[in-house]
Amino acid sequence: MSSKLYGQMRASSSLLKRLKQNPWLFQWSRSFTTMEGHRPTMVHKRSLDILHDPWFNKGTAFTMTERDRLDLRGLLPPNVMSTEQQIERFMADLKRLEVQARDGPSDPYALAKWRILNRLHDRNETMYYNVLIANIEEYAPIVYTPTVGLVCQNYSGLFRRPRGMYFSAEDRGEMMSMVYNWPADQVDMIVVTDGSRILGLGDLGVQGIGIAIGKLDLYVAAAGINPQRVLPVMIDVGTNNEKLLKDPLYLGLQRHRLDGDEYIAVVDEFMEAVFTRWPHVIVQFEDFQSKWAFKLLQRYRTTYRMFNDDVQGTAGVAIAGLLGAVRAQGRPMIDFPKQKIVVAGAGSAGIGVLNAARKTMARMLGNNESAFESALRQFWVVDANGLITDERENIDPDALPFARKIKEIHRQGLREGASLVEVVKQVKPDVLLGLSAVGGLFSKEVLEALKDSTSTRPAIFAMSNPTKNAECSPEEAFSVVGDNIVFASGSPFKDVDLGNGHVGHCNQGNNMYLFPGIGLGTLLSGSRIISDGMLQAAAECLAAYMSEEEVLKGVIYPSISSIRDITKEVAAAVIKESIEEDLAEGYREMDARELRKLSQEEIGEYVKNNMWSPDYPTLVYKQD
Repeated sequence: MSSKLYGQMRASSSLLKRLKQNPWLFQWSRSFTTMEGHRPTMVHKRSLDILHDPWFNKGTAFTMTERDRLDLRGLLPPNVMSTEQQIERFMADLKRLEVQARDGPSDPYALAKWRILNRLHDRNETMYYNVLIANIEEYAPIVYTPTVGLVCQNYSGLFRRPRGMYFSAEDRGEMMSMVYNWPADQVDMIVVTDGSRILGLGDLGVQGIGIAIGKLDLYVAAAGINPQRVLPVMIDVGTNNEKLLKDPLYLGLQRHRLDGDEYIAVVDEFMEAVFTRWPHVIVQFEDFQSKWAFKLLQRYRTTYRMFNDDVQGTAGVAIAGLLGAVRAQGRPMIDFPKQKIVVAGAGSAGIGVLNAARKTMARMLGNNESAFESALRQFWVVDANGLITDERENIDPDALPFARKIKEIHRQGLREGASLVEVVKQVKPDVLLGLSAVGGLFSKEVLEALKDSTSTRPAIFAMSNPTKNAECSPEEAFSVVGDNIVFASGSPFKDVDLGNGHVGHCNQGNNMYLFPGIGLGTLLSGSRIISDGMLQAAAECLAAYMSEEEVLKGVIYPSISSIRDITKEVAAAVIKESIEEDLAEGYREMDARELRKLSQEEIGEYVKNNMWSPDYPTLVYKQD
């Protein structure tokens, strides 16, 4: 044992006694690292400084021993509260304050809840995540979609204290030194946005930092990433939102967005800076406009550990749902290549889903050139200008492979630019998939046309976020098309009462089913990159998570309340695939050789033991 560790252990006789009683706190096992969050934590501050630090503050839960050790005696009420008592007090206050926290009729209850939770986050991170994990089904829609969209729209007014880092166009040439301003020596997960396409709300500039903060809250709650090792980032290159450019209270650069090589240079500098300081960090790109989402993904994905959740995460969740829809028809998933799919929307999310679905079909058909060609014939893509064909002028290169041949569609009674309702009438699809960000796009006429589907159980995926951008509601889908459908959406909706004791299930195809597990699995595998195979393994794991009985009832996605178990399974599938592709390099004491020796069950245990839990650590003061 090193003299340094021995000196730290002598810092408290009570701590030394605890270590002797629990030797696992400082001994490594062969297979698994010490459980996250259970190590004694050395701190370099005491007294009020500790109480004002949300990373270490425990409030009334500080024990009397800690109060003496950290000079806190007399600075807190004398009664020591348990974590359970603290949460009980907070929840009682939350219910009482929800109404009082409103600014008025324009401030909905969801935003009031966000304000209250954010204040807790600002003063006590451990308790915040305790509350979030225990009530994940209720509060995920508050910290993430749909409420996070409202937060981003109002972020300049809601801003109270900084969280995360801001790299702007004015910082060019300084980012390599700036990155060392962040206090954490280790960062495992970064979520970065440029604010150019926040959900379906458009360009929100610097206010888009709210989406990065919300995503990382879910990485902590769902994947058990240590909150002291996450970093939300905003790359501010300006905004093209005229309202924000004229708003005197706007917090970002009030100039039009950089474009072209200037824009690329800023993102390049950021990536080089963060990977220089934290070589093993994982960077998730979030809500970049379509013109940059694919370009940046292709630019960095073979060099850095990164992925784009809008392109790859959305695609994975959609694939899992599409495979679930096949199962809901009473057919095996291997029948997926027979599905006729009409896709409304050809932005980054739509193209991402199309590419992933094509690859999945092709793999099932033999994974050769003819399989990829055959898969293309199963998709009809409709954008704002109608059906995309090879007759389209100035077609987006990313959409080009999915353009239908004009001769072929003439035989189907269709044409270039045919409307969505025309396409649905003629194709009679098994699946109608919406990623358009156009609320109400699946009109009554479109849904009426779907009634003629050749499928025994047609599926409707209204995946656009936030709620107001959903292509239709579950009530509209079930009332028009009928009871025997599968319905999924991107934002949460309530199930529909169909009468006679029957329920129309509304499945939320939420990206949080996958991105936490993708991040955690990549971290624990030490994979050099995030491969298509790892993403595919994640999607197939989610698709298989539901039981046959549940799927036949129309339930194709699990309950959010099971998110930590889902994430554990997805992470294990990602690790297994990274090992099979020879990408895994190991994590901490678990090197690649040891990782390969683990059975499927042991991989699951390895993941579980490395998920942080919101337990107060023992704090020991160490002078700088």
